[in-house]
Amino acid sequence: MSRPRKYSRSGTFNGAKIDTSKFIDYSIVNPGKLSIDLQFDVCQRCHLQGNAVLKEGKSFYDYRPGMKLSDYMTTFLPRYEGADDEFIMASHADRLKQSKCFIKSFKEETDEASLRPYKNALTCVTCHNPHVSVKSTGKEVFNAACKNCHGGKNQLDCTEKPEVLKKKENNCVTCHMPKSGSIDIPHVTVHDHYIRKPMKKEEIAKVKKFIGLYAVNEKNPDAKTKAKAYLQQYDKFEYKVEYLDSAKKYLSEKTQNDITNNFELLVHLYFIKQDFSKVLELTQKVGKDNLLNSILTKQTWDNQNAWTAYRIGEAYYKIKDIPSAYLFYKKADYLASYNPEFKNKLGVSLMAQNKLPEAIAIFNDVINENPKFVPALSNLGYAYLVYGNAEKAQEMYDIGYKLDPDYEMLLLNIAGLNIYKKNYKEAEVYLKKVLKKNPTNEQAKQVLNQLKAL
Repeated sequence: MSRPRKYSRSGTFNGAKIDTSKFIDYSIVNPGKLSIDLQFDVCQRCHLQGNAVLKEGKSFYDYRPGMKLSDYMTTFLPRYEGADDEFIMASHADRLKQSKCFIKSFKEETDEASLRPYKNALTCVTCHNPHVSVKSTGKEVFNAACKNCHGGKNQLDCTEKPEVLKKKENNCVTCHMPKSGSIDIPHVTVHDHYIRKPMKKEEIAKVKKFIGLYAVNEKNPDAKTKAKAYLQQYDKFEYKVEYLDSAKKYLSEKTQNDITNNFELLVHLYFIKQDFSKVLELTQKVGKDNLLNSILTKQTWDNQNAWTAYRIGEAYYKIKDIPSAYLFYKKADYLASYNPEFKNKLGVSLMAQNKLPEAIAIFNDVINENPKFVPALSNLGYAYLVYGNAEKAQEMYDIGYKLDPDYEMLLLNIAGLNIYKKNYKEAEVYLKKVLKKNPTNEQAKQVLNQLKAL
């Protein structure tokens, strides 16, 4: 809805008192006065969680009640055929919108002057008073909401047998919004807001078939938003190759313009696939200097430019182009200086260039900010050892081992320190720990074989 530009905190408009029985008080956003979609957006800001993709340049702090939520973020959820009974905890609005009760009641509001544009639709406030706890709301309040449409003259009544109704105490919610566990939070139950007839066991037992991600709060998100959603779904929730295949479908790289427009998401995709040669191929096509000086320059809430720089740095490090890796690690650290991994890799690239004092300073910076960040403790210990300070190296390794006794690189470094001290049996112990955790670790196998030869 449009709103006047000038209003006072006192609830007056241009100095005049507002008669709220006739007009909307624009000094405060009252969700009850919003259109149906905007009202749902207010609730969905908290009661819709999932795979949230921020719009470019936006943060999670930018949305305000009365705004269109999809202007700031698009939230995706996976949809499965044959899994209508499964849902996540904060999906109340999404589940409600799947209900026939909502679909039949929904009508686009045409009268912008209406004081209650939602009044004939089933929305959150039909059943919930935001100022009253659900636990304090009697079941008769919820049942009354159902009976406003069901049970009256010429209206659909409940067809359940009288004895069943009596057993259920005529409580509509018990059957049509049953309590269920959510799929994302164990040991918690919540009423399913997908209102419908009770499902038969054979329906629930259907085999799940993944249909795809769908945008809950936006009808037609663009291709890049969809691609980003699939990449995030893989990164944050489930390692399923079909998510990567779906992301690729939305990311063209046929022309130079396509590559430039989709560059960051393409880098993300190929980085996940560990296809570093492809990451570097794309980097060369866009240009290293162009990326460092003109493209990867923004500090944003999602750190997208920083992550892209980091991923390119990793690709260069894999081919042992350390100077190029250093430049991109440095850019990532500049854009997101409190990310310990970016700064840690910057230190690693300095150490690989034999710049030990600078590397030690970087690792100490990481540990000062994040005392429990084991990769930096491991690298700092190694840097001290290379510098000839075995005692300081041991100190760092001991701290790291107490924090994470399974971190592979740390175990290899401890083994290396023991070899340096000629404690070969002790070195074997740590190498075997690595191989127990990861039997494919070739470095551990090679060193262990060399020790056995000794």
